[in-house]
Amino acid sequence: MANILVLIGTESGNAQMVADAVRDPLEDAGHGVTISDKATHADEFAGHDTLLVICATHGSGDIPSNILPLHETLSREKPDLSPWRYGVIALGDMTYQDTFCGGGKQMDALLEKLGARKVGDRLEVDASIQPLPDEEAVGWVKEWVKLV
Repeated sequence: MANILVLIGTESGNAQMVADAVRDPLEDAGHGVTISDKATHADEFAGHDTLLVICATHGSGDIPSNILPLHETLSREKPDLSPWRYGVIALGDMTYQDTFCGGGKQMDALLEKLGARKVGDRLEVDASIQPLPDEEAVGWVKEWVKLV
């Protein structure tokens, strides 16, 4: 079974709510789960083989301030992330079409660029039609975890 590090990018707490909701299905499937909203460096991935990024978007498609230090460090240091598999749950609002799920999309692109191996498709949750992102995320993670 996998040891999954859930990395949260949040401003208002929605990504934390999603992380809390997906913990049970991941653990029920036999995986170890650690949730972090303070990761700043790839060294913190040690002991985990799979990353699940749950990232909101704020401002003009920006990455939330709590996960921005991780994004900046990874971008600057360019570590080899090929040992890790990953998935992304991106939260956004389609009324901002140009920047929809921008935070999650940026994290996804960076992990891929650094060699991490994507598992499944990115989930993009639209707050304009799904005010409770945890419900959609739980359904997605139950399928995603089968691929891990």
